[in-house]
Amino acid sequence: MKIIKQIGIIFSICWVSQVVEKLLSFTFPASVIGMVLLLLCLLTGILKIGHIQEKADFLLSNMAFFFVPAGVSIINYFDILKSTAVQLVIICTVSTVITFAVTAWSVKYTMKLVNKMAQKKEKEHC
Repeated sequence: MKIIKQIGIIFSICWVSQVVEKLLSFTFPASVIGMVLLLLCLLTGILKIGHIQEKADFLLSNMAFFFVPAGVSIINYFDILKSTAVQLVIICTVSTVITFAVTAWSVKYTMKLVNKMAQKKEKEHC
C-alpha cells in the first residue's frame, strides 16, 4: 500500500506539472516544473522524504531503462549522425570538459562554504 501511495504522489506531481505547462503562456518543460513543485513540497514540509523515498530510489536505480527508447530511436537518424560525426564528437568532448570543470568548481565552492559554516559554529560554541 505504501508503494501505491508513493506512486500516486509522484504521478500527481507529474500531472499537476503537465497542467501548469498547458496553462503557461510560454513554453516551459513539464518535467522541470514537476521537479520545482516537488522541491517546493519538500522544502515547505508538505511532503516528507519518507513519503516518496522508496519509489524515488527505485526510479533512480532504474534510470538507464528510461533512456533505451531514445537510444533506439537514434538508429533512425544514423545517416544524419554519420554525416556530422566529427562535429558531434567535438561538441560532446567540449561539453563534457565544461561540465566536469563546472562540477569541480561547484564542489570546491560548496566545500569552502561548508568549512566556513563549520568554523562559524565552532566560534559560537566557544
